[in-house]
Amino acid sequence: MDEQPKTMWEGKYLRLVTRGRWEYAERTNAGSAVIVIAVTPEDKLVFVEQFRVPMNANTIEMPAGLVGDIDAHDTLEDAARRELLEETGWLASEVKVLMVGPTSSGMSNELVAFVRARGLTRVHAGGGDETENITVHEVPVADAPRWLSAKMAEGYAMDAKLWAGLWLIDRDPDGSPA
Repeated sequence: MDEQPKTMWEGKYLRLVTRGRWEYAERTNAGSAVIVIAVTPEDKLVFVEQFRVPMNANTIEMPAGLVGDIDAHDTLEDAARRELLEETGWLASEVKVLMVGPTSSGMSNELVAFVRARGLTRVHAGGGDETENITVHEVPVADAPRWLSAKMAEGYAMDAKLWAGLWLIDRDPDGSPA
């Protein structure tokens, strides 16, 4: 497809474009995002809960955030460390980018990186910045699938990427041990 995109609408953070018969969204303030798979020294997986306006519901997510929205020279690793600390209060001594791919390839050009965080140290209680109201959940790794399923049954909006994150706790994307 050689046709250049045409802007239909542009806001502060998003641009809606057409290209051929496709309509899709682009971020104007960042090109990608990170999802952080973080396990505490007590073998608990770190999740965050927050209200998401587009879903009009509370969601359970792994810590996540945009890359380059604060600093244009942000790396995936920088963003992962920052978002993990800001949202959960955990500082990671090691972060490893596992894979990068589209979040919703038919709707947006946004990319997301799965990042594994290790060597966690508790620095503060978390909760996000002044624009966020985040509740931190720490769930034993062995109980995480059941816990997520129970939250889904309670009506929480659940991103399917959570289950990919569970796979990547102790495996690399090719299935080999981490």
